[in-house]
Amino acid sequence: MRIGWISRVLSWIAAALVGGVFGVAGTIGHSLMWGPVPVGLIVGAVACGAILVAIRSLTHDRGATLAAGLGMVGMLVLISGVGPGGSVVVQDTLSGRIWIYLVAGLVLLAVAWPSLSRLQVQTTTARDASSTPTGAPRGDDGGREP
Repeated sequence: MRIGWISRVLSWIAAALVGGVFGVAGTIGHSLMWGPVPVGLIVGAVACGAILVAIRSLTHDRGATLAAGLGMVGMLVLISGVGPGGSVVVQDTLSGRIWIYLVAGLVLLAVAWPSLSRLQVQTTTARDASSTPTGAPRGDDGGREP
């Protein structure tokens, strides 16, 4: 079934909005620390990575994943600057720098990950090539004697 360009563009817009929401939530919460443990970085990275993997696996479209990633990075950049009152959400600290590079790395990884549907087709082809000329697979015969 072929997907029309209108539905594809709408899915990219929806993915960008969802990515933007996750980017804002992770950016606001990235600085949460429980003692020496950077809980905000961990939870934010897991959430952003999970939504990127979900969009990639549900849509099978790198464009939608890229749109979600651009939404994340775009909102991170937008709210990282100095606000009108002089407040800063992402401070120039180690955790702030880690958060910026972590989100960008997650987006690059999710977009560049190879398509698993193509790998499954190649695996099936390799398995068919390893069968005997009679069509019976080599190896375990299921407990039956010849």
